[in-house]
Amino acid sequence: MQKERSKEYNDSMIEAFIDKPEETLWYQMAFSKFNINGVDKLTWHWSWWAFGGGFLFLLYRKVYIPALILFFLSMTVGMIPFVGLLLMILSGGYSTYFVYKLYKTKLLEIENAIEDEQTRIDTMRELGGYNQWVVWVYAAFMSIIFLAIFSAILIPLLATS
Repeated sequence: MQKERSKEYNDSMIEAFIDKPEETLWYQMAFSKFNINGVDKLTWHWSWWAFGGGFLFLLYRKVYIPALILFFLSMTVGMIPFVGLLLMILSGGYSTYFVYKLYKTKLLEIENAIEDEQTRIDTMRELGGYNQWVVWVYAAFMSIIFLAIFSAILIPLLATS
């Protein structure tokens, strides 16, 4: 009985941290791969969002230091042929682990400070979650790129008419 309650509590804490019910199961599966009998293990768990979004995925999930490191890596070595692709692949496979590490840090802080289970869950929801502004920045950035490409194609065509 105690074990069932513990799983329910863990699932509730992950759901509160992720703050997107439709993504909770995916993160629960990922987090279970990163924790082997109470020992953390860096392992591969693929995320297309992390592959395509890179540091923006980490910003979205409030994992700031790894996001900053990935940003600088992307701006420096990311321009070298094939290294940029390798960096994207590594980001897609390992970024979720950094989300897990943030979750574990917040979980320990909350459990050391708060006794009541429901208050812990409410606090996790406040401290976890995501940055909605990242989606808007990404959409604006992609729109600018699309307009630039579209203009580069359309302007020469109109000029020759």
